[in-house]
Amino acid sequence: MSSFPIVPRDQMAKISRAAPFWMSVGLLPLVWIGAVFGGWAVVLVPVATWYLFSIIDAIVGTYEANADLETTDDEMQWYTLITLVWAPLQFVTLFGVIWYVQATGHLGWLEKLVLFFGTGAMCGTIGIVYAHELAHQKPKLERWLGDILLAMVLYSHFRSEHLLVHHRYVGTPRDAVTARYNENFHLFFPRVFWTQPVSAFKAEKAMLARKGLEWHHPSNPFWRYAVLQLTMILIAILIGGWGGLGWFVFNAYIAIVQLEVVNYVEHYGLTRKHLGDGKYEHVLPRHSWNSSHKGSNWLLINLQRHSDHHYKPNRRFPLLQTYDEDEAPQLPYGYPIMTMMAMIPPLWRRTMNPRVRAWRKKYYPEIEDWTPYKTASNPMPR
Repeated sequence: MSSFPIVPRDQMAKISRAAPFWMSVGLLPLVWIGAVFGGWAVVLVPVATWYLFSIIDAIVGTYEANADLETTDDEMQWYTLITLVWAPLQFVTLFGVIWYVQATGHLGWLEKLVLFFGTGAMCGTIGIVYAHELAHQKPKLERWLGDILLAMVLYSHFRSEHLLVHHRYVGTPRDAVTARYNENFHLFFPRVFWTQPVSAFKAEKAMLARKGLEWHHPSNPFWRYAVLQLTMILIAILIGGWGGLGWFVFNAYIAIVQLEVVNYVEHYGLTRKHLGDGKYEHVLPRHSWNSSHKGSNWLLINLQRHSDHHYKPNRRFPLLQTYDEDEAPQLPYGYPIMTMMAMIPPLWRRTMNPRVRAWRKKYYPEIEDWTPYKTASNPMPR
Protein backbone atom coordinates (compact mmCIF):
# COMPACT_ATOMS: atom_id res chain seq x y z
CA MET A 1 0.00 0.00 0.00
CA SER A 2 1.20 3.52 -0.75
CA SER A 3 2.77 5.60 2.01
CA PHE A 4 -0.08 7.98 2.76
CA PRO A 5 0.01 9.89 6.07
CA ILE A 6 -1.02 7.82 9.09
CA VAL A 7 -3.45 9.23 11.66
CA PRO A 8 -2.31 8.04 15.13
CA ARG A 9 -4.68 6.31 17.52
CA ASP A 10 -4.97 9.24 19.93
CA GLN A 11 -6.12 11.47 17.08
CA MET A 12 -8.57 8.86 15.77
CA ALA A 13 -10.20 8.65 19.21
CA LYS A 14 -11.14 12.33 19.28
CA ILE A 15 -14.84 13.22 18.99
CA SER A 16 -13.94 16.05 16.64
CA ARG A 17 -12.54 13.61 14.08
CA ALA A 18 -15.66 11.41 14.22
CA ALA A 19 -18.11 14.34 14.21
CA PRO A 20 -18.29 14.88 10.41
CA PHE A 21 -19.65 11.36 9.95
CA TRP A 22 -22.65 12.42 12.06
CA MET A 23 -23.81 14.95 9.47
CA SER A 24 -26.21 12.33 8.16
CA VAL A 25 -28.37 12.90 11.26
CA GLY A 26 -29.12 16.32 9.82
CA LEU A 27 -31.27 14.67 7.16
CA LEU A 28 -33.85 13.63 9.76
CA PRO A 29 -35.10 17.13 10.65
CA LEU A 30 -35.13 17.96 6.93
CA VAL A 31 -37.60 15.11 6.40
CA TRP A 32 -39.86 16.47 9.14
CA ILE A 33 -39.63 20.03 7.82
CA GLY A 34 -40.79 18.75 4.44
CA ALA A 35 -43.62 16.75 6.00
CA VAL A 36 -44.89 19.63 8.16
CA PHE A 37 -44.55 22.57 5.80
CA GLY A 38 -44.83 20.91 2.38
CA GLY A 39 -44.25 23.05 -0.71
CA TRP A 40 -40.63 23.65 -1.63
CA ALA A 41 -39.48 22.09 1.66
CA VAL A 42 -40.15 18.56 0.37
CA VAL A 43 -37.06 18.80 -1.88
CA LEU A 44 -34.65 19.42 1.01
CA VAL A 45 -33.49 15.82 1.46
CA PRO A 46 -32.76 15.07 -2.24
CA VAL A 47 -30.97 18.41 -2.55
CA ALA A 48 -28.87 17.67 0.54
CA THR A 49 -27.89 14.11 -0.33
CA TRP A 50 -26.83 14.75 -3.92
CA TYR A 51 -26.07 18.43 -4.32
CA LEU A 52 -24.99 19.67 -0.88
CA PHE A 53 -22.43 16.92 -0.41
CA SER A 54 -21.18 17.39 -3.98
CA ILE A 55 -20.60 21.05 -3.11
CA ILE A 56 -18.79 20.00 0.09
CA ASP A 57 -16.61 17.69 -2.03
CA ALA A 58 -15.74 20.59 -4.32
CA ILE A 59 -14.87 22.84 -1.38
CA VAL A 60 -12.94 20.51 0.93
CA GLY A 61 -11.41 18.29 -1.76
CA THR A 62 -9.95 14.86 -1.14
CA TYR A 63 -8.60 13.14 1.95
CA GLU A 64 -5.91 10.49 1.65
CA ALA A 65 -4.65 9.96 5.19
CA ASN A 66 -5.09 6.47 6.64
CA ALA A 67 -6.00 5.53 10.18
CA ASP A 68 -3.56 3.61 12.31
CA LEU A 69 -4.73 0.01 11.98
CA GLU A 70 -3.93 -0.60 15.64
CA THR A 71 -6.82 1.68 16.63
CA THR A 72 -9.11 -0.33 18.93
CA ASP A 73 -12.90 -0.59 18.98
CA ASP A 74 -12.96 1.46 22.19
CA GLU A 75 -11.10 4.24 20.41
CA MET A 76 -13.66 4.15 17.58
CA GLN A 77 -16.78 4.33 19.75
CA TRP A 78 -17.83 7.77 18.44
CA TYR A 79 -17.71 6.46 14.88
CA THR A 80 -19.56 3.20 15.45
CA LEU A 81 -22.23 4.81 17.63
CA ILE A 82 -23.79 6.49 14.60
CA THR A 83 -24.36 3.11 12.93
CA LEU A 84 -25.96 1.77 16.13
CA VAL A 85 -28.42 4.62 16.69
CA TRP A 86 -29.46 5.08 13.07
CA ALA A 87 -31.92 2.16 12.91
CA PRO A 88 -34.24 3.50 15.65
CA LEU A 89 -33.88 7.06 14.33
CA GLN A 90 -34.82 5.99 10.81
CA PHE A 91 -37.67 3.80 12.07
CA VAL A 92 -39.26 6.65 14.05
CA THR A 93 -38.80 9.13 11.22
CA LEU A 94 -40.02 6.93 8.36
CA PHE A 95 -43.10 5.55 10.07
CA GLY A 96 -43.76 8.78 11.94
CA VAL A 97 -43.88 10.70 8.67
CA ILE A 98 -46.10 8.07 7.04
CA TRP A 99 -48.55 8.40 9.95
CA TYR A 100 -48.37 12.20 10.01
CA VAL A 101 -49.00 12.88 6.32
CA GLN A 102 -51.78 10.31 6.15
CA ALA A 103 -53.44 11.58 9.33
CA THR A 104 -53.28 15.27 8.47
CA GLY A 105 -53.96 15.02 4.75
CA HIS A 106 -52.45 18.47 4.24
CA LEU A 107 -50.05 17.47 1.46
CA GLY A 108 -50.99 17.00 -2.17
CA TRP A 109 -50.02 13.84 -4.03
CA LEU A 110 -47.08 15.55 -5.76
CA GLU A 111 -45.75 16.83 -2.44
CA LYS A 112 -46.03 13.32 -0.98
CA LEU A 113 -44.30 11.86 -4.03
CA VAL A 114 -41.31 14.18 -3.63
CA LEU A 115 -41.29 13.80 0.16
CA PHE A 116 -41.13 10.00 0.03
CA PHE A 117 -38.64 10.15 -2.81
CA GLY A 118 -36.52 12.02 -0.28
CA THR A 119 -37.07 9.50 2.52
CA GLY A 120 -36.19 6.75 0.03
CA ALA A 121 -32.99 8.58 -0.86
CA MET A 122 -32.19 8.83 2.84
CA CYS A 123 -32.98 5.16 3.53
CA GLY A 124 -30.83 4.12 0.56
CA THR A 125 -27.96 6.57 0.99
CA ILE A 126 -27.70 6.27 4.77
CA GLY A 127 -29.82 3.32 5.94
CA ILE A 128 -28.57 0.69 3.51
CA VAL A 129 -24.97 1.91 3.72
CA TYR A 130 -25.13 1.60 7.51
CA ALA A 131 -26.83 -1.79 7.18
CA HIS A 132 -23.95 -2.86 4.95
CA GLU A 133 -21.44 -1.80 7.59
CA LEU A 134 -23.37 -3.59 10.34
CA ALA A 135 -23.82 -6.79 8.33
CA HIS A 136 -20.06 -7.22 8.10
CA GLN A 137 -19.54 -7.10 11.86
CA LYS A 138 -19.51 -10.04 14.26
CA PRO A 139 -21.64 -8.82 17.22
CA LYS A 140 -25.22 -10.10 16.94
CA LEU A 141 -26.69 -6.73 17.91
CA GLU A 142 -25.04 -5.08 14.94
CA ARG A 143 -26.21 -7.77 12.53
CA TRP A 144 -29.75 -7.50 13.86
CA LEU A 145 -29.73 -3.73 13.43
CA GLY A 146 -28.50 -4.24 9.87
CA ASP A 147 -31.34 -6.68 9.22
CA ILE A 148 -33.89 -4.22 10.62
CA LEU A 149 -32.62 -1.46 8.33
CA LEU A 150 -32.80 -3.73 5.28
CA ALA A 151 -36.31 -4.87 6.23
CA MET A 152 -37.40 -1.23 6.28
CA VAL A 153 -36.71 -1.14 2.53
CA LEU A 154 -37.90 -4.70 1.80
CA TYR A 155 -34.43 -5.78 0.64
CA SER A 156 -33.35 -8.18 3.37
CA HIS A 157 -31.80 -10.69 0.97
CA PHE A 158 -29.09 -8.12 0.24
CA ARG A 159 -27.16 -9.31 3.31
CA SER A 160 -26.95 -12.90 2.06
CA GLU A 161 -26.18 -11.89 -1.51
CA HIS A 162 -23.55 -9.40 -0.47
CA LEU A 163 -21.72 -11.59 2.04
CA LEU A 164 -21.98 -14.96 0.30
CA VAL A 165 -21.91 -14.01 -3.38
CA HIS A 166 -20.66 -10.50 -4.08
CA HIS A 167 -17.54 -10.61 -1.93
CA ARG A 168 -16.62 -14.07 -3.11
CA TYR A 169 -17.32 -13.67 -6.81
CA VAL A 170 -16.91 -9.94 -7.51
CA GLY A 171 -15.53 -9.29 -10.98
CA THR A 172 -16.70 -12.66 -12.34
CA PRO A 173 -19.86 -13.73 -14.24
CA ARG A 174 -21.23 -15.15 -10.97
CA ASP A 175 -21.60 -11.68 -9.43
CA ALA A 176 -24.69 -9.94 -10.76
CA VAL A 177 -23.78 -6.51 -9.42
CA THR A 178 -20.46 -6.28 -11.23
CA ALA A 179 -21.73 -3.98 -13.97
CA ARG A 180 -20.55 -4.99 -17.42
CA TYR A 181 -18.65 -2.68 -19.72
CA ASN A 182 -21.06 -0.55 -21.78
CA GLU A 183 -24.03 -1.83 -19.75
CA ASN A 184 -26.75 0.77 -19.38
CA PHE A 185 -27.81 1.30 -15.73
CA HIS A 186 -31.47 1.15 -16.77
CA LEU A 187 -30.84 -2.40 -18.06
CA PHE A 188 -28.49 -3.29 -15.19
CA PHE A 189 -31.11 -2.49 -12.55
CA PRO A 190 -33.88 -4.94 -13.60
CA ARG A 191 -31.26 -7.64 -14.17
CA VAL A 192 -29.88 -7.42 -10.63
CA PHE A 193 -33.27 -6.69 -9.04
CA TRP A 194 -34.73 -10.00 -10.19
CA THR A 195 -31.66 -12.24 -10.01
CA GLN A 196 -30.30 -11.32 -6.58
CA PRO A 197 -33.09 -12.78 -4.38
CA VAL A 198 -32.82 -16.14 -6.14
CA SER A 199 -29.02 -16.05 -6.00
CA ALA A 200 -29.06 -15.16 -2.30
CA PHE A 201 -31.51 -17.96 -1.48
CA LYS A 202 -29.41 -20.50 -3.39
CA ALA A 203 -26.29 -19.37 -1.52
CA GLU A 204 -27.99 -19.83 1.87
CA LYS A 205 -29.42 -23.18 0.78
CA ALA A 206 -25.95 -24.37 -0.28
CA MET A 207 -24.48 -23.25 3.04
CA LEU A 208 -27.13 -25.18 4.94
CA ALA A 209 -26.52 -28.25 2.75
CA ARG A 210 -22.83 -28.17 3.69
CA LYS A 211 -23.99 -28.46 7.31
CA GLY A 212 -26.30 -31.35 6.43
CA LEU A 213 -29.45 -29.22 6.83
CA GLU A 214 -32.45 -28.65 4.56
CA TRP A 215 -33.29 -25.21 3.17
CA HIS A 216 -36.30 -24.90 5.46
CA HIS A 217 -34.23 -25.28 8.62
CA PRO A 218 -35.03 -22.52 11.16
CA SER A 219 -31.45 -21.23 10.91
CA ASN A 220 -32.05 -20.10 7.32
CA PRO A 221 -31.99 -16.28 7.63
CA PHE A 222 -34.70 -16.01 4.99
CA TRP A 223 -37.23 -16.87 7.72
CA ARG A 224 -36.01 -13.88 9.72
CA TYR A 225 -36.06 -11.72 6.60
CA ALA A 226 -39.68 -12.69 5.94
CA VAL A 227 -40.84 -11.97 9.49
CA LEU A 228 -39.07 -8.61 9.64
CA GLN A 229 -40.37 -7.47 6.27
CA LEU A 230 -43.91 -8.60 7.01
CA THR A 231 -43.74 -6.71 10.31
CA MET A 232 -42.71 -3.52 8.51
CA ILE A 233 -45.55 -3.91 6.01
CA LEU A 234 -48.11 -4.44 8.79
CA ILE A 235 -46.86 -1.37 10.67
CA ALA A 236 -47.23 0.74 7.51
CA ILE A 237 -50.81 -0.47 7.05
CA LEU A 238 -51.76 -0.02 10.70
CA ILE A 239 -50.53 3.56 10.93
CA GLY A 240 -51.27 4.77 7.41
CA GLY A 241 -53.79 2.42 5.83
CA TRP A 242 -53.35 1.20 2.28
CA GLY A 243 -52.11 4.63 1.26
CA GLY A 244 -49.44 4.41 3.93
CA LEU A 245 -48.40 1.04 2.57
CA GLY A 246 -48.16 2.52 -0.91
CA TRP A 247 -45.81 5.28 0.25
CA PHE A 248 -43.78 2.75 2.27
CA VAL A 249 -43.30 0.59 -0.83
CA PHE A 250 -42.43 3.64 -2.95
CA ASN A 251 -39.88 4.67 -0.31
CA ALA A 252 -38.37 1.18 -0.46
CA TYR A 253 -38.16 1.24 -4.25
CA ILE A 254 -36.25 4.53 -4.27
CA ALA A 255 -33.87 3.21 -1.60
CA ILE A 256 -33.24 0.05 -3.64
CA VAL A 257 -32.52 2.08 -6.78
CA GLN A 258 -30.08 4.17 -4.75
CA LEU A 259 -28.31 1.03 -3.53
CA GLU A 260 -28.05 -0.54 -6.96
CA VAL A 261 -26.79 2.59 -8.69
CA VAL A 262 -23.99 2.66 -6.11
CA ASN A 263 -23.28 -1.01 -6.86
CA TYR A 264 -23.21 -0.08 -10.55
CA VAL A 265 -20.64 2.66 -9.95
CA GLU A 266 -18.41 0.65 -7.62
CA HIS A 267 -17.33 -2.05 -10.08
CA TYR A 268 -18.36 -0.86 -13.54
CA GLY A 269 -16.31 -2.67 -16.18
CA LEU A 270 -13.76 -4.07 -13.71
CA THR A 271 -13.29 -7.81 -14.09
CA ARG A 272 -10.94 -10.40 -12.62
CA LYS A 273 -8.73 -12.25 -15.03
CA HIS A 274 -9.91 -15.74 -15.96
CA LEU A 275 -7.01 -18.15 -15.42
CA GLY A 276 -8.70 -21.10 -17.12
CA ASP A 277 -11.02 -23.93 -16.05
CA GLY A 278 -13.26 -21.58 -14.09
CA LYS A 279 -10.40 -20.24 -11.96
CA TYR A 280 -10.02 -16.49 -11.43
CA GLU A 281 -7.30 -14.36 -9.94
CA HIS A 282 -7.69 -13.22 -6.34
CA VAL A 283 -9.58 -10.01 -5.64
CA LEU A 284 -7.17 -7.09 -5.75
CA PRO A 285 -7.51 -3.34 -5.06
CA ARG A 286 -7.72 -2.78 -8.82
CA HIS A 287 -11.15 -4.48 -8.95
CA SER A 288 -13.06 -1.57 -7.33
CA TRP A 289 -13.40 2.08 -8.22
CA ASN A 290 -12.21 4.36 -5.41
CA SER A 291 -12.93 7.96 -4.52
CA SER A 292 -11.11 10.00 -1.88
CA HIS A 293 -13.54 12.91 -1.91
CA LYS A 294 -13.93 13.96 1.69
CA GLY A 295 -17.52 15.19 1.90
CA SER A 296 -19.14 12.18 0.27
CA ASN A 297 -16.99 9.84 2.35
CA TRP A 298 -18.36 11.57 5.44
CA LEU A 299 -21.89 10.97 4.17
CA LEU A 300 -21.21 7.35 3.15
CA ILE A 301 -18.93 6.38 6.06
CA ASN A 302 -15.93 5.73 3.80
CA LEU A 303 -17.81 3.43 1.44
CA GLN A 304 -15.85 5.02 -1.40
CA ARG A 305 -12.68 3.41 -0.03
CA HIS A 306 -14.06 0.34 -1.67
CA SER A 307 -10.89 -1.51 -2.63
CA ASP A 308 -9.84 -1.86 0.98
CA HIS A 309 -13.34 -2.97 1.94
CA HIS A 310 -13.00 -5.90 -0.45
CA TYR A 311 -9.52 -6.62 0.88
CA LYS A 312 -10.67 -6.60 4.51
CA PRO A 313 -14.50 -6.87 4.55
CA ASN A 314 -14.79 -6.90 8.35
CA ARG A 315 -12.65 -3.78 8.81
CA ARG A 316 -14.71 -1.03 10.41
CA PHE A 317 -15.24 2.04 8.30
CA PRO A 318 -12.91 4.42 10.20
CA LEU A 319 -10.00 2.06 9.47
CA LEU A 320 -10.59 1.62 5.74
CA GLN A 321 -7.43 2.53 3.87
CA THR A 322 -7.11 4.43 0.64
CA TYR A 323 -4.97 3.63 -2.42
CA ASP A 324 -3.26 5.68 -5.07
CA GLU A 325 -3.76 5.43 -8.82
CA ASP A 326 -0.97 2.87 -9.20
CA GLU A 327 -2.91 0.37 -7.09
CA ALA A 328 -6.60 1.09 -7.70
CA PRO A 329 -8.61 3.00 -10.31
CA GLN A 330 -9.97 6.36 -9.18
CA LEU A 331 -13.32 7.98 -9.92
CA PRO A 332 -13.27 11.58 -11.11
CA TYR A 333 -15.93 12.59 -8.56
CA GLY A 334 -17.61 11.31 -5.41
CA TYR A 335 -20.60 8.96 -5.48
CA PRO A 336 -23.29 11.69 -5.44
CA ILE A 337 -22.15 13.05 -8.81
CA MET A 338 -21.22 9.62 -10.20
CA THR A 339 -24.65 8.14 -9.37
CA MET A 340 -26.43 11.05 -11.02
CA MET A 341 -24.17 10.61 -14.04
CA ALA A 342 -25.02 6.89 -14.19
CA MET A 343 -28.66 7.83 -14.81
CA ILE A 344 -27.61 9.44 -18.11
CA PRO A 345 -26.01 6.56 -20.07
CA PRO A 346 -24.36 8.64 -22.87
CA LEU A 347 -22.70 10.89 -20.28
CA TRP A 348 -21.68 7.88 -18.20
CA ARG A 349 -20.10 6.07 -21.15
CA ARG A 350 -18.28 9.19 -22.29
CA THR A 351 -16.84 9.63 -18.79
CA MET A 352 -16.12 6.04 -17.74
CA ASN A 353 -15.47 3.93 -20.84
CA PRO A 354 -12.10 5.59 -21.58
CA ARG A 355 -11.12 4.95 -17.95
CA VAL A 356 -12.08 1.28 -18.22
CA ARG A 357 -10.04 0.92 -21.42
CA ALA A 358 -7.06 2.60 -19.73
CA TRP A 359 -7.48 0.22 -16.77
CA ARG A 360 -7.38 -2.80 -19.10
CA LYS A 361 -4.28 -1.56 -20.87
CA LYS A 362 -2.53 -0.82 -17.57
CA TYR A 363 -3.25 -4.05 -15.71
CA TYR A 364 -3.97 -6.63 -18.41
CA PRO A 365 -2.06 -5.76 -21.60
CA GLU A 366 -1.81 -9.49 -22.37
CA ILE A 367 -5.58 -9.88 -22.83
CA GLU A 368 -6.39 -9.26 -26.49
CA ASP A 369 -10.04 -10.33 -26.64
CA TRP A 370 -12.24 -8.68 -24.02
CA THR A 371 -15.50 -9.98 -25.47
CA PRO A 372 -16.03 -12.76 -22.86
CA TYR A 373 -15.51 -10.20 -20.11
CA LYS A 374 -17.83 -7.62 -21.63
CA THR A 375 -20.61 -10.17 -22.15
CA ALA A 376 -19.99 -12.09 -18.89
CA SER A 377 -19.62 -15.24 -21.00
CA ASN A 378 -16.47 -16.52 -19.28
CA PRO A 379 -16.95 -19.79 -17.35
CA MET A 380 -18.64 -19.56 -13.99
CA PRO A 381 -16.11 -19.59 -11.15
CA ARG A 382 -15.54 -22.90 -9.44
